[in-house]
Amino acid sequence: MYGVFDETVRVAYGDLCFMRRNAVSVIISSMVAPILYLVAFGYGMRVGSSEGGVDYIAYVIPGIMAITSMTAGFASTSQKILIQRLFHSSFDELVLCPMRISSIVLGKSVIGMIRGMMGAMIMLALGSVLTDNIHLSPQLILCALFSCFTFAMMGVMAGLLAKSTPSLNMISNLIILPMTFMCGTLFSVDLLPEPAAAVLWTLPLTHSSELLRATALEWSFPWISLVVMGIYAALFFAIDHHIIKRGKY
Repeated sequence: MYGVFDETVRVAYGDLCFMRRNAVSVIISSMVAPILYLVAFGYGMRVGSSEGGVDYIAYVIPGIMAITSMTAGFASTSQKILIQRLFHSSFDELVLCPMRISSIVLGKSVIGMIRGMMGAMIMLALGSVLTDNIHLSPQLILCALFSCFTFAMMGVMAGLLAKSTPSLNMISNLIILPMTFMCGTLFSVDLLPEPAAAVLWTLPLTHSSELLRATALEWSFPWISLVVMGIYAALFFAIDHHIIKRGKY
C-alpha cells in the first residue's frame, strides 16, 4: 500500500508543481464558474423561490458544488493527459517507468481532485455565508472528495481516448455540458417526463448532486447514490487501467 501511495505522489508531483507555479490563475479560474452559476441561477432566474422545502439558493448551492467537481475534475485531468500524450510525449515516458499502472492512474487524477475540491469549497464557503440551511460536516467533505475523484477518473479516461483537442472538446460538449444543466443540479430531475428522468438517474452527476445536497441540507442519506457513484468510480478506474496496460491510448 505504501508503494502505491509513494508512486502516486511521484506521478502527481509534476502536475502539482505546475499548479503551484500558476496558483493565482488556478484559484481565480476555480472561482469564476461557481460564482457565475450562483448569480445567474440562484439570484437571477429563481430569486425568492423554493425547491425541496428549502430556499432555492440553499437547494442550488450543492448542485453547483457537484457541477464544479465534475467540470474542474474532468477538464484538469483530460487536458493535461492529452497535452502530455500528443505534444510532449512525456506520458509515454511515464508509462515506461517501473511503477504500477494503478499508481499512474491515481497520480494523474490528483490534479483534477484538487481543482474540483477548490471550486467546491469556494462554493461551500459562499453558501455558508448566504444561507443558514447549508451545514458543513465531515460527510459533506468526503462526498465532495469522492465526487471529484470519480470525475477525475472520467477525465483520465477521456484524456487517454481523445485523439486531438477537437475530439476532446467534442466529448466535453456531448457529455459534460448536457449533464451540467440536466442532472438535478439546478432543478429536480423528477420535474422532467419519466423517460427523461429515468435516463438522467443513470448518470453520475445526478447521484453526485443527490449526495452533496443530502449531506449539505441534512436530508436522509441516499445510499443508492453512493453505491452508483462507487460503481462509476470503479468502472472508470478499470477502463483507465486497461487502456494503459494494453497501450490503447
